Amino acid sequence: MMTLSKSAKDSGIGLYWDAVLNHKAAADKKEKCHVIEVDSNDRDKQISDRHEITAWLGFNFEGRGDKYSKQKYHWYHFGGTDYDAESGRNAIFQIQGEGKGWSESVDDEGGNADFLMFADLDYSHPEVCEDVTNWGKWIVSEVGLRGFRLDAVQHFSQRFTKEWIEALRKEHGDLFYVGEFWTGNKQDLVDWVNQMDRKFSLYDSPLLNNFSNISKGEAADLRKVFDDTLVQEMPVNAVVSVFFLLHDQQNKYVDGYILTQTKQTVVVNHDTQPGQTVETPVEGFFKPLAYSLILLRRDGYPSVFYGDLYGMKGDNPEPPSCGDKLADLVLARKLYAYGELNDYWNDANCIGWVRRGTHDRKDGCAVVMSNTGPGEIQMHVGPEHKGEVWTDILGWEQGEVTIDEEGNGVFKCPGCSVAVWVNKDAEGRENFPVNFDSDIYKEAGKKNDDEEKKDEENKE
Repeated sequence: MMTLSKSAKDSGIGLYWDAVLNHKAAADKKEKCHVIEVDSNDRDKQISDRHEITAWLGFNFEGRGDKYSKQKYHWYHFGGTDYDAESGRNAIFQIQGEGKGWSESVDDEGGNADFLMFADLDYSHPEVCEDVTNWGKWIVSEVGLRGFRLDAVQHFSQRFTKEWIEALRKEHGDLFYVGEFWTGNKQDLVDWVNQMDRKFSLYDSPLLNNFSNISKGEAADLRKVFDDTLVQEMPVNAVVSVFFLLHDQQNKYVDGYILTQTKQTVVVNHDTQPGQTVETPVEGFFKPLAYSLILLRRDGYPSVFYGDLYGMKGDNPEPPSCGDKLADLVLARKLYAYGELNDYWNDANCIGWVRRGTHDRKDGCAVVMSNTGPGEIQMHVGPEHKGEVWTDILGWEQGEVTIDEEGNGVFKCPGCSVAVWVNKDAEGRENFPVNFDSDIYKEAGKKNDDEEKKDEENKE
């Protein structure tokens, strides 16, 4: 980890830590505690009398010892658990004791969203709050973090989260925070962000739902893609994101020091891919359109999914998405997606927009996409571009567009596809196509084979 941290710092890359603050798992020992069983669909509904269970709730951290923290965890540090080791039963057990109860500072999913899985941390206990706060301060210093991605934020104390962020801010200054909050209801996200004083970002899960629904709907209306989304509601503070490569609205590929961001857009991630808990499939043909919508527009903070860039192995293997052109779209954002945004959304099935560039990023770009047949739109890129010849950086639409005296051009795209038009002499055009090497698994496999061969030689 420290080698990675140094390499990232030397390369000008800020690291964010993926923190799971809701629960713990893989306990060291079993402990007895009193519980009541609650309804799995309504955590506030009691379905058993108070009784004793034996649960995996003892954490001694023997490998760590007291090196980083002396805190050990016992049953009274948790609010709930999901397994009785004595009976072998899986259920949701609310732990009983003085001052015990689900947090009131969580989402109301399932009656009360406090319990998600495993050993649910109780943030009403001062030792839990102190230990997690000290850990946050320590991990930032130890690794040199620029921020955090917090898992399942609707499932643990919002009050504590605010206090935690403030404690880290006093110690380390402003960091970047983005949270995972899976819901189809935009207002849930808006309310959560507002309660956090907008010092937090959230993934725009309603936008992902829109991507999925539009990609599966025959000739669906592209103009409705941002309806009822977080990015639509809070455009000024939006975090539109290509994950693992986090971007801001103008600077692109930034280190994440925009504290008042609130939204992060994502096409797919580890939870929404096939076979996962919140599977939200986006049809393959639509992914280049979706990534263009989050990468090449102004609002939001894009998040590119590792599996789309590199492909996925395992039980649900997938090749790299976007016809291996995702890296081209990412680079297009870095080079050309700057300045004023002008929309051309007059047709339900063929939309486009222009980025006009800035004083120091003059080239700009024109994007046109269709979810039916071939499309074309006349768009205004500005008289400063008159006489320029523009081509599609993706290479999917052939031909050239010569910008007229008024700064107009007729831009086309293939059917069920997208084209990104840029001056063929623009800065950085020589880098297209990117020819991104996505076959990291081949190298990893070679390394594993080499290690196995070495082990065999040592045995001999």
